[in-house]
Amino acid sequence: MSRRHSAEKREINPDPKFGDLVVTKFMNAIMLHGKKSVAESIVYGAFDSVQAKAKAEPLAIFHQALENIAPHVEVRSRRVGGATYQVPVDVRPERRQALAIRWLITAARKRNETTMVDRLSGELMDASNNRGSAVKKREDTHKMADANRAFSHYRW
Repeated sequence: MSRRHSAEKREINPDPKFGDLVVTKFMNAIMLHGKKSVAESIVYGAFDSVQAKAKAEPLAIFHQALENIAPHVEVRSRRVGGATYQVPVDVRPERRQALAIRWLITAARKRNETTMVDRLSGELMDASNNRGSAVKKREDTHKMADANRAFSHYRW
């Protein structure tokens, strides 16, 4: 990582079906080995499955799920006088979104359904209803930050 200046943000195009930048970021995070068409079919298949199950707009459910997963505070390690403290800090909006996407995909991959489309649609439905392992990850992060609130004066 360069010390001189921060890296420029790359311009990404909205996805072809919904015209949403967040869906494109989600697709790029799901993609393995540069296979964009496979990632696209997984995401759109999961959206179709969610629409069939919930009888609601899949994009709204997707955004609700990401909002339910995104953490507001997290702990960062800070060394003070030979001791390492877990200091709670607020999460920037870009990082909130990135963490929510990452946690949702990780939770979906750990599920027991047969196809990734089923796993992803199930995790999206659970996350939009404030259930599932991705929401549990957010709750654990908040609990950790709450437990270490005494060290918040070490914030930088």
